Amino acid sequence: MEYTQLGRTGLKVSRLVLGTMNFGPQTDEAASHGIMDAALDAGLNFFDTANVYGWGENKGRTEEIIGTWFAKGGERRDKTVLATKVFGNMGGDGPVWPNHDHLSAVNIRRAVDASLKRLQTDYIDIYQFHHIDRRTPFEEIWQAIDVLIQQGKILYAGSSNFPGYKIAQANELAARHGRVGLVSEQCLYNLAERRAEMEVIPAAQDYGLGVIPWSPLHGGLLGGVLKKESEGKRRSQGRSASALENTKVRDQVQRYEDLLDKHGIEPGEAALAWLLTRPGITGPIVGPRTQEQLDSALRAVELELSEEVVSGLDEIFPGPGPSPEAFAW
Repeated sequence: MEYTQLGRTGLKVSRLVLGTMNFGPQTDEAASHGIMDAALDAGLNFFDTANVYGWGENKGRTEEIIGTWFAKGGERRDKTVLATKVFGNMGGDGPVWPNHDHLSAVNIRRAVDASLKRLQTDYIDIYQFHHIDRRTPFEEIWQAIDVLIQQGKILYAGSSNFPGYKIAQANELAARHGRVGLVSEQCLYNLAERRAEMEVIPAAQDYGLGVIPWSPLHGGLLGGVLKKESEGKRRSQGRSASALENTKVRDQVQRYEDLLDKHGIEPGEAALAWLLTRPGITGPIVGPRTQEQLDSALRAVELELSEEVVSGLDEIFPGPGPSPEAFAW
């Protein structure tokens, strides 16, 4: 496994991030524990979750599964860089109670204590804001984070799904008060969805944030979906199914799969390897449901894409270009 610094911090993390969103809803506890053990054995030390994972009436279930894994001992917690998130409502499926979501100091305090209990740990390495909060000022958010850091409950703060201007706003305010500010940004970024290159990734680079792309296969679209369909192995669903209804996208995906087939490269592994070549990227989040999917993701770290393949991928899935040239002269 390869390691890198998380943004401007001294924290070393693996070039792949283990996403746990499937733990609970699609992968049972025993299998989830097996995947986490295998990931740690392979040197993958960066685990990502969120308080809402488990969804519906089972919100928090994913954190609980990670907690029972930590409780097994064997230095599991000590070896893991743990990231979780706060923002979504945790009050069940009934009426949304005031102050049980977003980023008020009240909810941050409540949410972190609940996550620590579910995770069976004393601290969270990276506490991430799952979305921007348009109604809570950063003065209040940073004050709440200061308290948590002083209490030893978290070490760093990160963002997820932030636009570039909010990354700048958050870190400018933090700098004025001598705070560390955001150290990471988790954003949607992959070959088929490159808009983050316009402003989010440049902002993250300028402010020293590590970029952690989520959905690196774009909901399966970049994982060999057409070949799997033709072989009857799997039908596309979710994001990939809706995207393939667009003829242009379907043609792009076919060209993508043909290019990689020509070079004997698995599509999913190529999509991950491409992200690892991109400037400012710490590592993509992989969310395996099975051990086989984890093994495929691990192979991507060792995959070196030739210039011919990289240029071919850029031709099929061109980026938007830099800002402001992408939308101006």
